[in-house]
Amino acid sequence: MSKWTNDELDKIGNAEELEIAPRQSDGTLRKSLPIWVVRVGDNLYVRSYRGRAGAWFRAAQATHEGRISTGGVEKDVVFVEETDPAVNDRIDAAYRTKYGRYPQYVAPMVTPEVRATTLKLIPHMNVEEN
Repeated sequence: MSKWTNDELDKIGNAEELEIAPRQSDGTLRKSLPIWVVRVGDNLYVRSYRGRAGAWFRAAQATHEGRISTGGVEKDVVFVEETDPAVNDRIDAAYRTKYGRYPQYVAPMVTPEVRATTLKLIPHMNVEEN
């Protein structure tokens, strides 16, 4: 599997928001929308503020692929569910640290319903990368 470069991790991890566009079943991208992103170690994570009802999340679950862009980085990604409680605790802490100035929005992001939508972003390996 492909890995993020340190530069990509810094740019994406430090960005206030990330534009996310899940791939649809016909291969086209949904309209992108801004969401929060956090970095934990060498991994990047997103969650659906609306829980499993979020349209972008449902699309991401259907194809497990999409495109992200922020901070000068645009990348095709694979979405992988993160279910490890210990990792999710670290992700909760990252949300509280990064977005703590918005307590009314952070509180829902660390609820069990929203934690259940945690997706790890993994760079999609293109054929030319092999």
